[in-house]
Amino acid sequence: MQGKLIKGSSLRLSAGDRVFYGIIDGFLVLILIIVAIPLWSTITLSFRSSTFIGTNLEGMFLPPWKWSTAAYRALLGNRGFLHAFINSLKIFVLGVGTALFLTIPLAYVLSVKTLPGRKAFNVLILLPYLFNVGLIPSYLVVTRLGLTNHLAAIFLPGAISTYNCLIMRGFFEGIPDELKESARIDGAEEWYVLFRIILPLSKPIIMTIGLYYGVSFWNDFFHAMLYINDNSLQPLPILLRNILMASGMNEFVEVSAFGEAPIQAIKAASVFMAAIPMIIAYPFIQKYFTKGTLLGSVKG
Repeated sequence: MQGKLIKGSSLRLSAGDRVFYGIIDGFLVLILIIVAIPLWSTITLSFRSSTFIGTNLEGMFLPPWKWSTAAYRALLGNRGFLHAFINSLKIFVLGVGTALFLTIPLAYVLSVKTLPGRKAFNVLILLPYLFNVGLIPSYLVVTRLGLTNHLAAIFLPGAISTYNCLIMRGFFEGIPDELKESARIDGAEEWYVLFRIILPLSKPIIMTIGLYYGVSFWNDFFHAMLYINDNSLQPLPILLRNILMASGMNEFVEVSAFGEAPIQAIKAASVFMAAIPMIIAYPFIQKYFTKGTLLGSVKG
């Protein structure tokens, strides 16, 4: 009995292969449902009006023409939410730019096999990853540098991630040495080799590591809680935490300032809006994600 022909290939699947791929497809569909239900529940809850009467399950199946945008109008019309969103955007842009600016040269230097003391430098880079110095020394360093109540306090402490650096180093090591050596023979400096040869070939790993940094900085709650005391500088995760902790409209002034929208709808809308930038960015980066991580981790 002939197996099923794979599209775009001359290979045929056996009965056992078809069963295996069917199980894998079913498992992936199950994971999709598990992920989609909470997301859909949050979206429908955010569009719920103050006149809705029913259970959460009934609310998930409300038709779109019965939805209300009151929660989103309240959020977008609230100055505190807009300031927090803008602060998070600043942290995202500045943080990713700074992190890549520092990580790329470091990873490239560590990938150069002729670097004197290369093994010692790799060990020094790896030690902070294995042995965390703890909260108090980190706090003292940040405060003594005068970074308190500055957005830089959120992204500078994590501007160089050891894990990201090692992944990027592994990708750089996978680039053929002949390309680098031919440029050096022609008299090119290392900066020229990096910017004109290495970086144009490293778009997958740069986009992947940029996504890692971006998600980390966008969702960073802990550093903002430690170092930001000025309400005008608080990023979105802090405001989101305050909104989610409020159980009623009168318990938190920022929530009560959102108007007449239902508090549960405001909570759901704030969660969804906080996730929108990453939801938008990921499809554009997804095509680089697997290739960049796989090649970097194999060599690293």
